[in-house]
Amino acid sequence: MGRIAGVTATETRERLLRAAAESFAQRGYDGTRVADIAVAAGVSNGALYAHFGSKAELLVAALRAHGPQLLAKLFAADPDRPITELLAVVGRGLPRRRDAHGYLIVEALVAARRDEDVARPMRGYVGERTDWLAGLIRAAQNDGELDGELSPDALAHFCLLLAMGSALVTPDLHPVDDGEWAALLARVVSALAPAGTAAQASAPGTTAHRGASQ
Repeated sequence: MGRIAGVTATETRERLLRAAAESFAQRGYDGTRVADIAVAAGVSNGALYAHFGSKAELLVAALRAHGPQLLAKLFAADPDRPITELLAVVGRGLPRRRDAHGYLIVEALVAARRDEDVARPMRGYVGERTDWLAGLIRAAQNDGELDGELSPDALAHFCLLLAMGSALVTPDLHPVDDGEWAALLARVVSALAPAGTAAQASAPGTTAHRGASQ
């Protein structure tokens, strides 16, 4: 069983990434065999290795393709929306239950602790996420949404810790009231605003554009 007739290399790769994301999320990295992913995708092991050099590479590629992407999607849909508001929208959803792919990051992080082959590409993945987020934070600082004295790298790291930690502390382990969580986030976002201003992202439904007066 090689590449499926009539299916392009790009489509084969996407089949593999979907099958890998589902398998890793359900069975974990150690519990997933490369052969199982190939069967689920409808290709041979050889076809899989033609696209991905190792199981570790496939894990991180599946995470890039099907892992958490809410902030990126929100930004792409409305790049003029204040960054502080985007972060607040994402933050309000952190305590809620995720779909299976939402826990893919947990499996990748656990595997990275045990396996250097996974840790190497994961460092690249986390670094890219942090750099992208830090870039958004710098843009928000330039537009007066966030305190310019804050370290963009430190704040990006803080946001990643919240996001990744929320995948570990699930609602069935410790639920939190949505209203109380939103109120806490509003206080945090306000504290990140420049002195003498109130971050507009603290109120749900804000429609002010970046660069507007605070």
